Amino acid sequence: MAITVNIYYKGKGDNARLFAQEMTDSGIVDRIRSKQGNLKYEYFLPMEDSSTVLLIDSWENQQALDLHHASEIMGEILALREKYDLTMRVERFLSDEKGIPDSDKKFIRTE
Repeated sequence: MAITVNIYYKGKGDNARLFAQEMTDSGIVDRIRSKQGNLKYEYFLPMEDSSTVLLIDSWENQQALDLHHASEIMGEILALREKYDLTMRVERFLSDEKGIPDSDKKFIRTE
């Protein structure tokens, strides 16, 4: 069962965006994406809140997430969070093994 964690990073001024930019520019994001079990690691910018950045972080299972949390990369992430003085709000979701129901598919437009 896949695990998706939405992390809302909030900081003063542009700190959350600067954090996400440094995560990307330093190569940390690419290193996380290349880890076994990572399904998604992507930042988004909320339209109505310029002091917040949303990270959608998805893993194949709890074991993969635990290995990520125990890795050296987490130390680098924690240091950057401190550098930019960020707070976080976290939401955790488990995947629905059945997928999207047919009754919902009619509302989804795909390519």
